[in-house]
Amino acid sequence: MAGRGVPTRWVKREHDLEDLTALVLPGGESSVMLKLAAINELEAPLCALIASGLPVLATCAGLILLARSVRTPEQQSLGMIDCVVERNGYGRQVHSAVHRVTGHNGLPDFDAVFIRAPRIVEVAPTVEVLAEWNGDPVLVRQDNVLAACFHPELVDPSPTLDLFLSAGTH
Repeated sequence: MAGRGVPTRWVKREHDLEDLTALVLPGGESSVMLKLAAINELEAPLCALIASGLPVLATCAGLILLARSVRTPEQQSLGMIDCVVERNGYGRQVHSAVHRVTGHNGLPDFDAVFIRAPRIVEVAPTVEVLAEWNGDPVLVRQDNVLAACFHPELVDPSPTLDLFLSAGTH
């Protein structure tokens, strides 16, 4: 976001959540992110902030953090978006690739970078599918949460980042 002129800051402790206008939960290692959130007692404040309506963009591991359920292997999640994901659902690191995804609801088709990407295998009716690849949802929205299987920060133009920055999640 900083490359788009948006001020950013790291969130490591509860006080870092104060006065946020939006939140990005990035890619990375989701199990480590969950452990750090637990160690730093961020789980409950983070969930409360998301439930309050703060615009959130969750990418790759961020999607795993917020999913209702995680498979392959099973792991804990925060359950803030009503979907089920499989970790590394599109393969291991060597299977990482750029794919052309099909946009829905006014979003154009666009390139997306999948890096050991989670696969969304189930979405509730309350979850809007905004883009698909190979018949799978890869960009979804539920209320104030926009969640992607891919890394939207690695392509330009990025309709996903544009959507998040221009309209929050709606």
